[in-house]
Amino acid sequence: MKSFDIPDYYRSSIITPLKEFRRKRDKLKRDFTPTLLDFGPIRLLIARHFGFCYGVENAVEIAYKAIAENPGKRIFLLSEMIHNPDVNADLQSRGVRFIMDTKGNQLIPWSELAPEDVVIIPAFGTTLETQHQLSALGLDVAKYDTTCPFVEKVWNKAGQIGQKDYTVVVHGKPSHEETRATFSHSKEAAPTVVVRDMAQAQRLAKYITGELTADEFYSEFAGQYSLGFEPERDLQRIGVVNQTTMLASDTQSIADYLKQVMVQKYALTPATTEAHFANTRDTLCYATNDNQDATYTLLTYPADFAIVAGGYNSSNTSHIVELCEEKLPTYFIESEQKILSDKLIRHFNGHTKEEIVTENFIPESSSTSPVTVLLTCGASCPDAVVEGILLKLVSFFPNARPLAEVTGEFTQ
Repeated sequence: MKSFDIPDYYRSSIITPLKEFRRKRDKLKRDFTPTLLDFGPIRLLIARHFGFCYGVENAVEIAYKAIAENPGKRIFLLSEMIHNPDVNADLQSRGVRFIMDTKGNQLIPWSELAPEDVVIIPAFGTTLETQHQLSALGLDVAKYDTTCPFVEKVWNKAGQIGQKDYTVVVHGKPSHEETRATFSHSKEAAPTVVVRDMAQAQRLAKYITGELTADEFYSEFAGQYSLGFEPERDLQRIGVVNQTTMLASDTQSIADYLKQVMVQKYALTPATTEAHFANTRDTLCYATNDNQDATYTLLTYPADFAIVAGGYNSSNTSHIVELCEEKLPTYFIESEQKILSDKLIRHFNGHTKEEIVTENFIPESSSTSPVTVLLTCGASCPDAVVEGILLKLVSFFPNARPLAEVTGEFTQ
């Protein structure tokens, strides 16, 4: 796999070598068992796959290259580079300005941009409308385009099934940058509708079967369907693609459900299914799949609690949190700074969308019952953040084994 040139302060002298050690031992990525770091009174089980993925490293490399190559020029990002506060804050500290927020609200008017300015397209990609706007201003939209290739793969899949007269159903969060971009590209090739989750897929099924009317559809799916969409006509042949960071199991469940609706409505057989339901392969990126599979395996190990690191608006990270919360107490934090002491932790509640403080999150340990922590992070979280969390937790145990003794076998 390509090696990317990203700033050293995103790397870790502990975590990065661990990941490389595991990669060399398991090049085919068939071993999803976590790495155990046993410090004595505290043990950390670290997920097999986590952290910066191909698309993120590519985006970070291009962004810092843009800064280095354009001294004295104004540099803009369409919106957040990735959903990680440390990376975005560092770029802003170097003079990079955001044109829009993560919901697409304009922060800097288009009229303030000039042809000589530098604009970076974030890893999520962008809409065709925004691309046309930038081109009309004389800006180069291709030079520093960091769109993840796995996002572009979804766009290509949507285009392919659209050419075969299928309507595209996008499983994704309607307000997410990636889903907005995918919707924009897809609707150029086919009628397109976005479903947020299984509940919305089940509602969509009622329009497929004709149980609900077109007027009800336009009201219920406002802002989630393409111009000129006609439910009765456009829901006869469909195919499902997704926002790459959604839970694979959720997307598969939605596709299976909508396929079965079509089978029942049109009395389809295996040989005739594709007359109404496109055979689309899973469009989640490899990193999302790997991270989710590694989390499933991580959760088979007994532990006292889990810590998941990443940006609070990171979709792939929030899904990892959801998986962990089903099994044990889970704390979603941006960095080690959220671990206030050995008694207090400030963490994000994904249900109420706010930070809360939990007391006594670390249980008492003993020689026969060490504290065991599951540790992982999202695809946009630097290794350095995971290292900071690890060291902070271990610092609360004065009798912990020295780090060199614990990590030596992995770093030599």
